[in-house]
Amino acid sequence: MAEAPGGRNRCSGIRLDTDNREFKGLTNEMDVLDYPLPRGVHAIPPEFLDTRPDAEVDEDIAHPKPVSSEKNVWFFWHTGYETMHPYTKRNVRAWHRRLSKRGWAVRVLDRAPGSPCNVANFLDVSDPRTFPRAFAEGTIRGPYAMQHVSDLVRWPLLLRYGGVYADVGLMQIGDLDRLWNETVADPASPFEVLSYNMNGGLANYFLASRPGNPFFERCHRLFLALWVGRTSTEGMHASPLLKGVPLMSISATIQEDGKTIGPEELQKMLSDYIAQGQATSMVMGLVDDEDGWDGPQYAADHIYAIDYMVGSQLINEFTGWDGKKAFELMSLPLPKRDGIESVEQKQAREIVEACLQRSFGFKLAHGLIIKVYKYTLGSLWRDHEGSDNVPGTYAHWLRHATAYWNQDELPPPLRFKVIEPFKRGPLLREE
Repeated sequence: MAEAPGGRNRCSGIRLDTDNREFKGLTNEMDVLDYPLPRGVHAIPPEFLDTRPDAEVDEDIAHPKPVSSEKNVWFFWHTGYETMHPYTKRNVRAWHRRLSKRGWAVRVLDRAPGSPCNVANFLDVSDPRTFPRAFAEGTIRGPYAMQHVSDLVRWPLLLRYGGVYADVGLMQIGDLDRLWNETVADPASPFEVLSYNMNGGLANYFLASRPGNPFFERCHRLFLALWVGRTSTEGMHASPLLKGVPLMSISATIQEDGKTIGPEELQKMLSDYIAQGQATSMVMGLVDDEDGWDGPQYAADHIYAIDYMVGSQLINEFTGWDGKKAFELMSLPLPKRDGIESVEQKQAREIVEACLQRSFGFKLAHGLIIKVYKYTLGSLWRDHEGSDNVPGTYAHWLRHATAYWNQDELPPPLRFKVIEPFKRGPLLREE
C-alpha cells in the first residue's frame, strides 16, 4: 500500500458509482476512492464485506431471516426501514456491510401494520411482563413518543435473543465482532454487558449482552414499573422508585415559548427524556440482599463500557457542540493530491483521523438536545439530504471508513468504581 503525503497511508477502497451512489465492488485503482488510511486502521479484506448495491442490501434488511443466533444487531424505526432518513439508512447499511459476513444479522424493527419487521413478530406485545399497557395499546404520547417506544423494545429484544441494540443514528467505527467475541461471548471473560460509560451511567444508544442477562432483566422490570399507569415519561424522574438517583447533568439555559428554562428544570426534562438511563443507574446503584443483587459490584466487575465522550461523541468535543461548525467542516472537500491544505481542511482531517483512530462509534445527536444547541451534525445531515454522502468530502471519508475499514485495536473500558449504593432493599420497593 502506498504511503500518502504527510505519512498517512492511502487505501484503494471500493468503487463508487457517483451517479447513483451504489457500491459496485472491487475494481482497478483508477476507479476507486483514494482516502487516507490513518495509522491503527486497516481495510477489511473483501471476503468479509458485503459490497453489493444498496438496493440488494436494503432488501436483506427489510426482509429479515428468522433469528438463529445471538449475533443480532437490533435497530428500531417506528414506520419501518423504508421510511428512514437517507443518512440513517446509510448508517444501518454500513453495519450490515461490515458485519453480515461475520455471522451478524442486522434488523430494523418497526410497528408498521403487516411489516415482516414488526416487533410483534419477535415479541409478545400483549404480555405485561414484556411491555407496558401504553405500548400494547399504542397510546404513548408526547413530543418524543417514538423515542420512548424504541426505548421499550431494547431490553426485551436483548433479554430474549441477545446481541446489540443500537440507535439508527449510531455510526459504528470499531471492531464490534472482535469486542463481542473477546468479552460477552467468551466464557472466560468477566464481562457480560457492553455499552458506553456516560459519567458513571450507561448510554442507552448502544447496549449489548447475551440473552437473559441478570442486569438488563432488573433494568427492564424497573422500567416497566415506572411505566405503570403512564402514557409518557413526563415527571418520571420524580418516581419514588428512582429516589436517590442523581438527575442527568446539564448546565444550559434555553428559551422556549417566550420563557426561560434554567438548568434545574432542564435536568428534570433531560432525566424524563432519558428515563431508561435513570432506571439503568438505579439498578447499577442497588444492593438487594434478599435478591442477591449487588449493582455497584456488578457494574465494576461485569460491564465493559467505553468512555462515551471519546468513544462516541468526539466530533462534538472537537467542535464544542457547534453543529453548524461540524457540518461545515465535514462538508469540505479534501485537498487535491498535491494541493495545499487549508486551516479548515486541517481541522476536518484531524477530526476524521481522531474518530477513526480513537472512537468506537459516533452518535449523531437528535431529540431534546436540539432545544439546547439548535443544530447538530445529525439534524443538519437530515435537513440537507445527501450532504453526508458527497464523494471527496470529509463526511464521505468517514462514511467510507465505517463501511469498509476497521481498527487494529479494541478500545479500553472505562471501569466503574464501586459506589455507595443509591438504595438498599427490593428493586420495586418505593422509598
